Amino acid sequence: MPTMTRRTPIAVPASPCGDAELQAVLAAWHSATDRLQQTHEALRREVHRLTDELEVKNRELARKNRLADLGQMASHVAHEVRNSLVPITLYLSLLRRHLAGQESSVAILDKIAAGFTALEVIVSDLLQFTSQRDPSWQLFRLETLVREVCDALAPQLAAQGIRAEIDLSPQLTVWADRDMLRRATLNLVLNALDVMPHGGELSVTATAGPRGTELEIADSGPGIQDEDGPRLFEPFFTTKSGGTGLGLAIVERIAAAHGGDVVVRNCPQGGAAFTIRLPSRYLEAAA
Repeated sequence: MPTMTRRTPIAVPASPCGDAELQAVLAAWHSATDRLQQTHEALRREVHRLTDELEVKNRELARKNRLADLGQMASHVAHEVRNSLVPITLYLSLLRRHLAGQESSVAILDKIAAGFTALEVIVSDLLQFTSQRDPSWQLFRLETLVREVCDALAPQLAAQGIRAEIDLSPQLTVWADRDMLRRATLNLVLNALDVMPHGGELSVTATAGPRGTELEIADSGPGIQDEDGPRLFEPFFTTKSGGTGLGLAIVERIAAAHGGDVVVRNCPQGGAAFTIRLPSRYLEAAA
C-alpha cells in the first residue's frame, strides 16, 4: 500500500495594500461618525435654544395681550372717575367759602380735599399708562430737562435731607418727546425720594455712545430685593403702602415708545440705579 504524503499549507502573506485601504475606510467611518455626532449635538442645542426663546416670546405676547385688555378697561374707568371728580372739586371749593372762619370744619374739609387729590394722581397715572400716542420728536438738551425736574422737587429734597448730584454734559442733546421723557425722569426721581425718607444721595448721570444715550438715576436707598426684581415693571405692582404701582410701568412704556428700554441694577455701594436707554438711530435722525 503506497504511503500518503501530508502536504503542509502554504501561508499567504497579508497584502500591505489591503490593510492600508481597510484602515482608511475605518478612519473615514470614524470621522463621519464624529461629524454626525457633533452635528446632532449642535442641532439639539439649537432646538433647545429656540424652544426657550419661543417660550419667552409667548410669555411676552400673553403679557402684552393682558396689558392691552387692562389698558382699555383702565382708560374707561379713569375717564369716568375724572368726569366725576370735576364737579366734586367745584363743590368742595364752594363749601370752603361757606365754612370760612370755622377752623374745625375747614380742617375736615382739607382732609377730604387731600383724599380727592390723591385720587386725581391715581387717575392721571392710569391715563398716562393707557396713553398710546406716538412721541412728538424734537431735539433738546438733556441736562436742562433733568435740572427742571430736580429744581421742581428741590423743597422735597431739602426736607428729606437728600443731596442731589447732576453730572450731565450741557452739550448732550437727545431726539425724543420732551414731555414723555420728562415724565419718565420725574417718576424715577420720585421713586428715589420714596426709598430715602431719612436722607441720602441722588445721582443723575448720562452718557452718549455709538449705541445711543443712557440716562441713569441712582439712589443710596436699600436697593432692589431679589424677589421683587422680575416684577418691578408690572402694572400695579408696588412695594410702597400708598403707591399705585404704575410709575415704573409708565417709564417702561415711554422708553419702549422711543424704541429703547429701561433696566435696573443694584449699585455696589448700595442703592439702586435705573437706566433709560435711547437707541442711537433717533440721534442720527436729528442730524
